[in-house]
Amino acid sequence: MKAGKNTLLLLLSFLAVALTTAWISSPNATPTIPKPAPSVQRYLYVVTPGVRNYLGYGGHGIQVFDMATNHRFVKFIKTGGFSKNGKPSNVKGVDVSVALNCIYISTLEAIQCIDLTTEKLLWEKQYEGGVDRISISPDGKIIYAPSLEKEFWTVVDARTGDVIKKIVTNSGAHNTIYGPDGKYVYLAGLKSTMLNVADAKTHTIAKQVGPFGADIRPFTINGAQTLVYVNVNGLLGFEVGDLVTGKFLHRIVVEGFNIGEVKRHGCPSHGIGMTPDEKEIWLCDGANNRVHIFDNTVMPPIQKTSILVRDMPGWITFSRDGKYAYPSTGDVIDVKTRKIVATLEDQDHNAVQSEKMVEIQFSGGKAVAAGDQFGIGQVKK
Repeated sequence: MKAGKNTLLLLLSFLAVALTTAWISSPNATPTIPKPAPSVQRYLYVVTPGVRNYLGYGGHGIQVFDMATNHRFVKFIKTGGFSKNGKPSNVKGVDVSVALNCIYISTLEAIQCIDLTTEKLLWEKQYEGGVDRISISPDGKIIYAPSLEKEFWTVVDARTGDVIKKIVTNSGAHNTIYGPDGKYVYLAGLKSTMLNVADAKTHTIAKQVGPFGADIRPFTINGAQTLVYVNVNGLLGFEVGDLVTGKFLHRIVVEGFNIGEVKRHGCPSHGIGMTPDEKEIWLCDGANNRVHIFDNTVMPPIQKTSILVRDMPGWITFSRDGKYAYPSTGDVIDVKTRKIVATLEDQDHNAVQSEKMVEIQFSGGKAVAAGDQFGIGQVKK
């Protein structure tokens, strides 16, 4: 038995040597080299008309910019989104499903779903009551679509556009943020001082936060979903609420600037975002063409400095890595230096502005990651 085992081992050794020799002596032998991982491209997708229905700020479609080359114009993608009279409708919101490799655009009347690889329109559907600023679940499967300042939100299947449920709040449905863990959805109506919070499993209202000092306009949340920062009517500044207890916490007023008249929105501060590391709050000032920056490492946040931008800012968000701030004016701001390092321009060198933009990262021709349109904090604890 032992001799047989030794003979088998000896034969296996001879075979290994023979195979190695044959491979080395073969002129066609090539080693297997692992393929390098596909590189990641980072693009800023800017949807227009994203300032009302003004075509002078970028036309009608998606302007795409390369974030790695100082936001150089890359391409223009045609979209749907026409009103009954055949003219381009106001774009109200934009979001991305990485899982479905699609970008979604809401207009006054409808939602359209566009494949990010083929750039083909997969579906476009109108919804009862119109559509305002949408938000998509982290798994990319569910859309929460506010009606156009009416009584309810519509819950939609992201793959098909089919309606799943209607959530009635009677709050003037307007802005929507899906929580980063997918458990809650935050529903702000511009006819209510209360922020409604929906349970994403049951699609029912689970709790409320507030009341705030006036009706809620744009807002953002931290990554741990413990704090909400809201713009409210009549305030050059913002307010803070506790998402856990539901209580109002602080009112912060911008110092050194007058409220003044604004071109749009009728709200002194329309636009607020948090740097991904949550250390700063960036706030829009429509009358003074400024973005005010607050230290968010203390509570209440403390005003630090201001940046002059080229037009009235009505929204702000950030790149995923926190390097760039994107006010709706089309200025690209280096967050660390506070300097404007680029301005968005189309292929004809016309200024591009929009309140609806989002970063999308691609690898191998498909989306692998996306930012958000709301400037949500990314610290989960």
